[in-house]
Amino acid sequence: MSGKRDYYDVLGVKKGASDDEIKKAFRKLAVKHHPDKGGDEKQFKEINEAYEVLKDSKKRSRYDQFGHAGVGGAGSGGGSGGFHGFNGQNVNFDFGGGFGDIFDGLFGFSEGFGGAGSRRRRQPVRGRDIETTVSLTFEESIFGTEKEISLNREEKCKHCRGTGAEPGFGTKTCPTCKGSGQIVTAVNTIFGAISQQRECPECRGSGKVPEKKCGVCNGKGLVKEKTEIKVKIPAGIYDGAAIRMPGKGEAIAGGGENGDLYINIKVKAHKKFTREDSLILSEETISMVDAALGAEIDVETVDGTITMKIPAGTQSETNFKLSGHGVPNLQSGNRGAQIVTIKVETPTNLTTEQKELLEKFAGGSRPNRPKKKSFFKR
Repeated sequence: MSGKRDYYDVLGVKKGASDDEIKKAFRKLAVKHHPDKGGDEKQFKEINEAYEVLKDSKKRSRYDQFGHAGVGGAGSGGGSGGFHGFNGQNVNFDFGGGFGDIFDGLFGFSEGFGGAGSRRRRQPVRGRDIETTVSLTFEESIFGTEKEISLNREEKCKHCRGTGAEPGFGTKTCPTCKGSGQIVTAVNTIFGAISQQRECPECRGSGKVPEKKCGVCNGKGLVKEKTEIKVKIPAGIYDGAAIRMPGKGEAIAGGGENGDLYINIKVKAHKKFTREDSLILSEETISMVDAALGAEIDVETVDGTITMKIPAGTQSETNFKLSGHGVPNLQSGNRGAQIVTIKVETPTNLTTEQKELLEKFAGGSRPNRPKKKSFFKR
């Protein structure tokens, strides 16, 4: 049992409801339960989830046949919340959003405030966050893999150990900011002179500079280095997800932690399969003879080719569920299903004998049918 309510019950419509009835029911409930109007957010999400399935004819057909298992936990996306660590690897997942200057603002600095008349001082406490993109095949996203990423990032200078000073020398008060770490400039405006503060470019806010600059990093305390990082990609990850690796970003001169590395996931399209949440969708084409008489066919799955039984009288667009051949859940590891949609092929180039057999079948199956000119005769 999925624990989810029946989607028709959620919208308050019958199973055979028309598209128009479903749409009207959804709009009425959405207005009533919208969080902006004081409604319950959880109930609103449930209403929206039900509508997303029932408004789509293909999803609705699968839901009618297989229940919630036929729509892969619709509305759940690829995951929810954070996923912390797997296989001993200290990583987190972030779903959506960008990774640019916002992280510098959130994590790059701490603000210190003194009493009245004191200067505000920005002290960098960690290195810069960086991001990269990893491309996966469809199969790699399903089963997981390990990738080696090449990065060109700032590392602490080994020669001076990140101090910026030549070994044997210490630091001194920055002559530019006089040790405050800030530069104050006056700007004349129509309202009079306004003082502006900015980080001292000489000492980068520390208030200290090397007595003698390191000959390797020229006093920066940092050097660009190429490094290789191995990352384990978990089974079930989806296109658009991002993996966060704490402490794998750029270093910062002096004290402080490294920033974080964000790995954006890009999954290549597959020629045979598509993904819908925990489901894998595919199609198989059979002849109308096999559809009428029944047959066993080979079906391609991400686990290899398996044999699937087609019962006699199968109609085109019929769905079959292959349990356990879908996408693993990121948290539990349980796999969804593969939904195979059958397409019945109508022959176009029939021999004379084949036409006669079909005509005989058509006449024999409908004895009371009025005689009319044969479809196959010109």
